Amino acid sequence: MKAIGYIRCSTHEQVDSGLGLDAQAERIRAYATLKGLDLDIITDAGVSGGKPLAKREGGQRLLSALQGRKAGAVVMLKLDRGFRNAVDCLSVVEKWDKTGVALHIIDLGGNAIDTTSAAGRFMLVVLAGAAEMERNLTRERTRSAMAVKRSNGQRIGSVPYGHDLADDGATLIENPTEQAVIADIRSMLSRGATLKKIADELTGRCVPTKTGKSTCWSHQAVARILDRGYPESQ
Repeated sequence: MKAIGYIRCSTHEQVDSGLGLDAQAERIRAYATLKGLDLDIITDAGVSGGKPLAKREGGQRLLSALQGRKAGAVVMLKLDRGFRNAVDCLSVVEKWDKTGVALHIIDLGGNAIDTTSAAGRFMLVVLAGAAEMERNLTRERTRSAMAVKRSNGQRIGSVPYGHDLADDGATLIENPTEQAVIADIRSMLSRGATLKKIADELTGRCVPTKTGKSTCWSHQAVARILDRGYPESQ
């Protein structure tokens, strides 16, 4: 059977998680080989999972290929690579099912799902619903934790680059090392460097990002630092 593998990552995920495009593609190819699927892969790079499939560039190509009967199956690593939530997934899969297109999800709660069978479709409904419930519970726990912090006068939200959080949990204090990087960014900008060139320079010098987990900078990260107006506004 002809199949299309669909992979997606946001910019953050490409850098910091195990859901990078190469990792997704590798697992999808291995699955396709196991299932005997003739595979092509469509990619959406740097695209938020909040966008409906039909409003993504790669998603549009995927839907167009299915409409043209160029594939009888779609393979994704995880549910959230293709769909915003369980309702979105089940609605799309119902339409695909009517045209004979099967969905394969390699890892849905630790299980591989194949909707070519009634049992597979049933498991998709059950596991997609369970995943949605877990996401909602996580949101509730996050809101509760934020409410507690707010009531204790603690800062809500991430600590901006160039600063650290004081021991009181609310006050921002300058981080000298990061302030020096900000000054360097402003200097490069004043000399006519583009945001991409600045990002490449920081990456080449292995300057750590705010989390310290990566030294890979994007032009969006540089823009966010400049948009905050540091160090003048703090």
